[in-house]
Amino acid sequence: MPGESRPNEAEREFLILAYNRFYDLYDEIKSESFWEKDAWYRFYKIRDAFLVYAEILHYPPMQWVFEKIEKTRPPIEAEIGRGLFKLIRNIMAHMPFFEAWNDTWISKNLVNWYKDGQAIDKFLKEHEGKGEIKFRYWIPDKKKMVYLSIHFPADYASNKKIFLKDILEEKEGVSFAVSYMRNIIDTQVEKP
Repeated sequence: MPGESRPNEAEREFLILAYNRFYDLYDEIKSESFWEKDAWYRFYKIRDAFLVYAEILHYPPMQWVFEKIEKTRPPIEAEIGRGLFKLIRNIMAHMPFFEAWNDTWISKNLVNWYKDGQAIDKFLKEHEGKGEIKFRYWIPDKKKMVYLSIHFPADYASNKKIFLKDILEEKEGVSFAVSYMRNIIDTQVEKP
């Protein structure tokens, strides 16, 4: 509503819990010792980070952040921070059959087992055949540049298995994702 102060009391209560949880997950995932843990342990922590982030995106000012990104940065950056990360969240939330990132897969039939045209299906149809997007990001404490690729499925319509690891590699990809997520959500914090 116009003139309404943000965040209101309910939003503040939610945001405090959500941000605290995300920052705890971020710190754990970004630590080197995290990658020495069992695959199932990593999977559930990574899943939780994507789940919390997706919930934070419901806070209306977050949409203003993406509008600004779309105007000032290459458009694919907003699509990664909103669309791709929601896709991963949806796969992890709606396909609860897997216990490791590298074992998680979907297919057109699996995605549409109940109803065609849901969020996962829409994203994959829209991005089918778009190929590879390359990113690089700097890790200041390690003084290291990391290069990674995001691969959109070449042939979603054929009903072949599409593995999450083939879209985004676990270690470098998730590390990039949580860093990107943190950059997005930090825009709403006075002192992150």
